[in-house]
Amino acid sequence: MGKQGKRTDTVVEGDVPVVGMREPCPCGSGRRYKACHGKDSSRAVTVPARPFEGFASECDIVAMRELVPSATTTLTLKKAAGGRTVTLATVLPLAWPGLVRENGDILLGLQVTVGSGDASRDLADVLMRALETEAGNPVPLERVGSDTPQLQDLVETGTTLKIDVHEDFAFWIDSDAVSDDVQESLERAKEYAHPTVRLTGVDAAYWTQMGEKEHLRWIMPHPEEKLLDALARLHAADASSLGPDTRVVGMFRAQGLVIPVWDLPLGMGAAATEEPAAAFGARLTEALAASTPLTDAERRARAGLTTRQVTLR
Repeated sequence: MGKQGKRTDTVVEGDVPVVGMREPCPCGSGRRYKACHGKDSSRAVTVPARPFEGFASECDIVAMRELVPSATTTLTLKKAAGGRTVTLATVLPLAWPGLVRENGDILLGLQVTVGSGDASRDLADVLMRALETEAGNPVPLERVGSDTPQLQDLVETGTTLKIDVHEDFAFWIDSDAVSDDVQESLERAKEYAHPTVRLTGVDAAYWTQMGEKEHLRWIMPHPEEKLLDALARLHAADASSLGPDTRVVGMFRAQGLVIPVWDLPLGMGAAATEEPAAAFGARLTEALAASTPLTDAERRARAGLTTRQVTLR
């Protein structure tokens, strides 16, 4: 057997490109990127429990990221960041994290599936690079670090946002010229754009119809343990429904918030959900204020609620 030659690593000079964490590091060390130049970046970002905490419309931003197929709202940059407005959208063509239109308008996409794990920090990074991007170009997602600000550091957070829910993705199109790739992305997006309506009488509650089923999904800002106690009190008192043939079927968690879900009878519609939702909201406020220990029935109800996890679709 011949003598094996000594391996010579080729080291990349300058900045090392960002690649997949399990891929070989471009520096030529022979190690995976996550164990080499990606090691610092993988530890750099501490993921907060509630990435959008501090926004007056935190619950609606979470809804746009996790639930709503097509919606937009307007964010205003702080004066120190320029004071201009940008559009926050659920999703953009080809799942771009950001887009600078030909007229210079900036769009940010919330429903991006890769990044640091801190959705707010990822958005801030895209926004900062969008401000320097030439008009007519998308803005890709890049790996962020601990020195990257959160979105809350760049935009005004105290204003209640106006959420515009759309039936389709026509807001993508700002001219007659649409590329084939964007047109194909538009058609694909339409396939999962199930009807969705934001209720007007309560905050961050969204009616939706998926096939032959209707639901209400209500994003709530209350601390989880306190909310579960309140829901248990109402459930044990048979006061957790939204009327005949409706029921709480469970809940799920997203971006640090709890989202109860109700099944509704087919044909009920969003308009008919408004009044019972408002009445439930009043009952919930009263239950949240209660301080007495849970009864045996309420503890059983609480245990049942915590085990009924709903799959996010």
